[in-house]
Amino acid sequence: MQEKSNLAGFERAVLPHLPAAYNLARWLTRNAHDAEDLVQEAYLRAFRFFGGFRGGNSRAWLLKIVRNVYYTWAQQSSFERLATVAGEEIEEIESQALNPEARLLHHIDRQRLRQALEQLPLEYREVIVLRELEELSYKEIAEIAGIPLGTVMSRLARARKRLQQCLMTGESREYPHEVR
Repeated sequence: MQEKSNLAGFERAVLPHLPAAYNLARWLTRNAHDAEDLVQEAYLRAFRFFGGFRGGNSRAWLLKIVRNVYYTWAQQSSFERLATVAGEEIEEIESQALNPEARLLHHIDRQRLRQALEQLPLEYREVIVLRELEELSYKEIAEIAGIPLGTVMSRLARARKRLQQCLMTGESREYPHEVR
């Protein structure tokens, strides 16, 4: 009986956050297949340790697990994967009223944004995805990433500045993997 209530509690608290977990994993790994594997492992760990979850923000708890699984995976791989997945788009509902030219411009804009995000160093990409795509608070990001609130704010400011520079100039260059 205890297992059934544990499963039901897990399903209520954690399963609704599957899209957020996949989104974070996808942006961290830069690869849809690896993101799926990562999320599966994160959910297994989350279920295994759900008994120790003391309530609170289950979304932040799960995203922290996803992040930790990614770093373990990346360390075991001994390199950051640079694969990009062609044809995958940032999720967006396209208006049916757009004419072909407007759809093309939307596609180009999304593609430029995706390329700019993928060029950010991991530490910047991580915080910008958590803030702008997952709409987490600075405090939640600090908790998930295990960094001070001020570091979250400075990384976000630097990430936004680099994104703006890349999008304004149309320049696509890799930034060194250094974080201040």
